[in-house]
Amino acid sequence: MKLNFDETTGLIPAIIQDVATKNVLMLGYMNLDAYHKTMETGRVTFYSRSKQRLWTKGEESGNFLYLVEILNDCDDDTLLIKVRPEGPVCHQGTDTCWAAKNVQEFGFLSTLENVIKDRRENESEASYVSSLFKKGINKIAQKVGEEAVEVVIEAKDDNQQLFLDEAADLLFHYLILLQAKGFDLNRITEVLKGRHK
Repeated sequence: MKLNFDETTGLIPAIIQDVATKNVLMLGYMNLDAYHKTMETGRVTFYSRSKQRLWTKGEESGNFLYLVEILNDCDDDTLLIKVRPEGPVCHQGTDTCWAAKNVQEFGFLSTLENVIKDRRENESEASYVSSLFKKGINKIAQKVGEEAVEVVIEAKDDNQQLFLDEAADLLFHYLILLQAKGFDLNRITEVLKGRHK
């Protein structure tokens, strides 16, 4: 791997990313010795600008960053280091150095989960989701079953838009069912990961 360390400082920025959640956890700096030590030990080591020495993340706290992969950018002057973190990453005890939770996000589906949760907790007469929660688990489960059958029917036909519409309805009602049972997509992901060999 070609690395262009800064000519003045001898350092290269290292962006740390959780390999599972894809969240950025922190930014550190490496010199050539830190890079080599990281490669040799499998634990991410930085060059501490404040301590003026090599510093393995977790050497005091036990919250190590276990190396999965190192990529360099198009100019070879920034590293993306994919890790498996053990415990909080920030010295202030938070998951990231931006005080953000290091949880799996599913883009718009996570937004939709939050809307469904809000409709459950803050009932509204005008909300279809609120009305389903009011009718109870049997009605919600029934809707999932109905939507699943409609997906199967449309899968056998050639109208792609109808199939996509029904697939979206099924996913939407499935998210409602998960919330009704007290779960979310992260819990389902954990089950699938447990089955993955």
